[in-house]
Amino acid sequence: MKSANFLFAIFTIAILSISDGALAEQSYPMIQVKMDRAKVMRVSRPASMVIIGNPAIADATIKDSKTLIITGKQFGTTNLIVLDAAGEPIADELLSVSSATESNVVVYKGADRYTLHCSPDCEPIYRVGDQKDSLTTLSEGISFYNQLAKGEEASPSLD
Repeated sequence: MKSANFLFAIFTIAILSISDGALAEQSYPMIQVKMDRAKVMRVSRPASMVIIGNPAIADATIKDSKTLIITGKQFGTTNLIVLDAAGEPIADELLSVSSATESNVVVYKGADRYTLHCSPDCEPIYRVGDQKDSLTTLSEGISFYNQLAKGEEASPSLD
């Protein structure tokens, strides 16, 4: 019976140790970035290389030796590693990209989804999961206005 109690005590201590480690990992501070927005990150030493674990989620560029620009590209969590010229780590951080939806409205027409950005007037934007034809329409409109801005001859698609 004593050996069973001893094993139970060891098992309980092991579980509590694992739980404490998991809690510490969950409370580890993350760099928070909104999708389609940039954030400045300063490092303590000159940076030579920046590595993003999943470049589909975020991008990072070195602005100057101690300033990075992080841009959120897609929802999700990844990591960011900054190395100095000798390859030594300056920073190893978790990076979370979330939606910047405070001014967005989602409209459903049957199974089709459309996203509008309303501030104060509503304009169409495209988010992953929206109806595919809306991306084409939005892209054509952007191209039309870019041509006008460059002073080029432009005609909108009248599909």
